[in-house]
Amino acid sequence: MSTSKTGPLAGCRIVEFDAIGPVPLAGMILADLGADIVRIGRPGSGAMANMPGNVVLNRGRQTAELNLKDNAQRDQAMALTAHADAVLEGQRPGVMERLGLGPADCHARNPKLVYGRMTGWGQDGPLAQSAGHDIGYIAITGALGSIGPKDAPPPPPLNLIGDYGGGTMFLVTGVLAAILSARETGKGQVVDAAMTDGAAVLMSMFYAFHAGGMWTAERHANLLDGGTPWYRCYETSDGSYMAVGAIEPQFYAELLAKLELDPDEFPQGDKAGWPKMTEAFAAKFASRTRDEWAVHFEGSDACVAPVLSIAEAPSHPHNVARETFAERNGIMQPMPAPRFSETPAEIGAASGTVPVEDVLARWA
Repeated sequence: MSTSKTGPLAGCRIVEFDAIGPVPLAGMILADLGADIVRIGRPGSGAMANMPGNVVLNRGRQTAELNLKDNAQRDQAMALTAHADAVLEGQRPGVMERLGLGPADCHARNPKLVYGRMTGWGQDGPLAQSAGHDIGYIAITGALGSIGPKDAPPPPPLNLIGDYGGGTMFLVTGVLAAILSARETGKGQVVDAAMTDGAAVLMSMFYAFHAGGMWTAERHANLLDGGTPWYRCYETSDGSYMAVGAIEPQFYAELLAKLELDPDEFPQGDKAGWPKMTEAFAAKFASRTRDEWAVHFEGSDACVAPVLSIAEAPSHPHNVARETFAERNGIMQPMPAPRFSETPAEIGAASGTVPVEDVLARWA
């Protein structure tokens, strides 16, 4: 794999200890942005490099296979951290310390190292040593309980809120902020990224709404949770769906115009009339197919869009025009984001194994 990387993080060196969940996505994003990352995986893990999921999530970086319970191989991992700007790890609290690769061990060799730690519950607290997954992490933040219909259990919102929103994005932000600090101060630090903390921050606006009396604890009864007729999905005649998000009055007026509904009969703020409005909207959308409605609303300010599947999304004209997705290594995958005018990000070569000695020679 070529190491002459471009991107805003070109020249940044990161050691990523293999983990599940948000750590691989964090490594992928940082690699897309130009960081030179070596993943440390268990012996034999390289054989799984060509699995579709690994080709995407492990893209742009190589893997060094090390048995961290072997003293000599652990010392090789330590040697890598001595030349790195940052470490990413996602083990339960205490695991890396028991391996002799905890923050204190690494900082003794590299005082400027940023040590990024990713867990669900955080490095301390009564649940720190408990097992968990995304759905449990977001359950205690108020996020899960705010999603879904009022007469059914909250649905799992994929693992976007806990693992990736509250985890990956805050790990990436924290590590980059700490790298900037280390370059100014000469001192590294530990970044304690907990999915519960991050998911709570993602809920900031809703906590503000709740404090101001603008959000109730009841699901499907608020502005952005499907409680209003103009912010929800409607089924079409072919069993597909259209997403409606016409919040502002001018966009709501455009929605009514496109649906050929009388604005005098459906005033937006008349809550008592919302059930009638919902029925009218549902009947209208049920009269055509999703794709017919997509053409009808295209280019309007009604804030209506077709609900696409994973298989369909890469072919949407807007995604095609912006090259939001592309086929790489035989797999359709999202392209890097965000976009940079001077130092564009790019997808690196597929993951492969590399001897630690080769990385050390490059980083020395």
